[in-house]
Amino acid sequence: MTSSITDSAVKAAMAAISDESATAEEKIQMLIEMAQGFLKKPKNSQDLRSGLGLFYRAYQMCGEDYPLLKARAKVGMAGTLQIIPDSNPQLLVQAKDSYEEALPILQQFATPEEVAEAQMNLGLVLQSLVPYNLARITDSIQAYHEALRVFTWQEYPQEYAILYNNIAIAYLSMPMASEREYLRQGLAVQSFEVALEHINIIDHPREYAMLQNNLGNALQYLISSHPIDNNLRAVAAYDEALKVRNSRDTPLEYANTISNKANVLFNLPDNPEKPELGNPKNLLQAKFYYQEAWQIFTAHQEIEKAEIVAQAIQDLEAEILAVSLN
Repeated sequence: MTSSITDSAVKAAMAAISDESATAEEKIQMLIEMAQGFLKKPKNSQDLRSGLGLFYRAYQMCGEDYPLLKARAKVGMAGTLQIIPDSNPQLLVQAKDSYEEALPILQQFATPEEVAEAQMNLGLVLQSLVPYNLARITDSIQAYHEALRVFTWQEYPQEYAILYNNIAIAYLSMPMASEREYLRQGLAVQSFEVALEHINIIDHPREYAMLQNNLGNALQYLISSHPIDNNLRAVAAYDEALKVRNSRDTPLEYANTISNKANVLFNLPDNPEKPELGNPKNLLQAKFYYQEAWQIFTAHQEIEKAEIVAQAIQDLEAEILAVSLN
C-alpha cells in the first residue's frame, strides 16, 4: 500500500521538528503552518485528523514558554474540531473550551484581527451548541458583537456582512414566548438592514446577495398585521439577490433564492390592492421557479433540497387545481 500525500507531509513535519538546527519556536511555528495547510482545502477526514494531530503536537511543545503560539495551536485545534463533518456536540464543546482558553492570551499578545477572528468562530460554535442546550444564544450574539468592534464595514466588509448575517440568524433561532415572537423576528430584520446600509452590490456582490436572500426569508415569515406588505418587501429582497445570483455562476445559491421567492408567491395575491381575486398568475410563476430549482438541486445531488421542492410542487399543483375548480 502506497503512502498518501497526507502521510508524506506528516512524516516531513515530524522530520522537520527533529532537525537540531531549528529552534523550538521555529519548530512550533512550522507545525502550526503545516497544520493550517491541511485545513485550507481538506480533501478528506484524514487531512482533518492530520491537521488536528499537528496542532496538538505544537501545543504540547509550547509548554509555558510560548504562550501566543500555544494559543494559536489551541485556536487551530478548535477550528479543526469545528469543521469535522457532522461534528457531534462533544467535539463542539471541546472547540468552545479551546477558544475560551485561547482568547485571554490572544487578547494579551495577538493583533486585534486575530482576536476578532477567534471571537467570530467562538460565536459560531456557541450557536451550533444551542440546539443541544449546551450554550446560550445570547453568548453567541455577544461574541459576534465583540468581533464587530474590529471587523468594521469600512475595513473588513466581508467579515462585517457575515457577522451581521450570523447575528440575524441567531435572533431567529432564539426561543421566546409566542407573544414576543415578533420581537426576535424584528431584531433579525433590523440586523440584515443594518448590514445592507454598508454592503452594496457593486463592491461586495456575494455578501450583498447573501444578506438580501436572508432578509427576504426573515420578512417572509415575519409575524405582522401587514403580511402582504412584508411579502412584497421579501420579493423585492429576493429580486435584489437575483441581480447577483444566476444559474450559470452560482447555481445552488440561485436555486435557493428562486425557491424562496416561489414560497412567497404561493401566498401573495396577484393584485395586493384586491387580495380577494386570488393569485393564479403568482401560482404559475411559483411553479416555474420550483421546477427550475428542482432541476438544479437534482443535477447537483442536493437530494434533500430536491425532495423539499418536489413536495412544494405537489402542494402547488393541488392549489392550482383547487383554484381552477372554483
